[in-house]
Amino acid sequence: MPAIMNLYDPMEIVVTQDTTYILISHINDSYRRIYTDGRDWPADGAVEPSYAGYSIGKWVDTTGSGHYDVLEVETRNFRGPRAFESTGLPLHRDNQSIIKERIYLDKADRNVLYDDITVYDHALTQPWTLHKKIARVSATRPVWRSDLCEEDNALVRIGKDGYFLSSDGYLMPTKKGQAPPDLRYFKQTQK
Repeated sequence: MPAIMNLYDPMEIVVTQDTTYILISHINDSYRRIYTDGRDWPADGAVEPSYAGYSIGKWVDTTGSGHYDVLEVETRNFRGPRAFESTGLPLHRDNQSIIKERIYLDKADRNVLYDDITVYDHALTQPWTLHKKIARVSATRPVWRSDLCEEDNALVRIGKDGYFLSSDGYLMPTKKGQAPPDLRYFKQTQK
């Protein structure tokens, strides 16, 4: 968060009585769980921090029509390091970000969804707001891609060091003079 809401592949919103789910195809089949059951924030340490954070929301009837038309969401409890978006601009290391959203349909075109996002973070001198416009695709069966960065990845991290896995299955150093990994916990083969 907030980069997870850069929606360039399919997204689906599932609304239940107590929770609204946002299923997102483009970030390793991720999802957001937004609790709308009136709960308070959990005590510090009660919920493990995550990159998507912990979201509490409420449905609001802004027109007095008896129909909820806006989902207001606040997200906290982040794990880091995180970036604002694909540029890599970092959020503060303290992971104390608070992200507030207003998610709603366009009144003139029900195929357009807006997500107004405001980020409060100690890396900023003032809150940062952006307005996302998401168009509904009328495809009966949209294509849900499944991309896994880990699949066929030749980079291996052991402890704090990175190594390259060669095509013949051997670990190679990634920098000049790099020490071999500590293999004391692996059974050594006999020569």
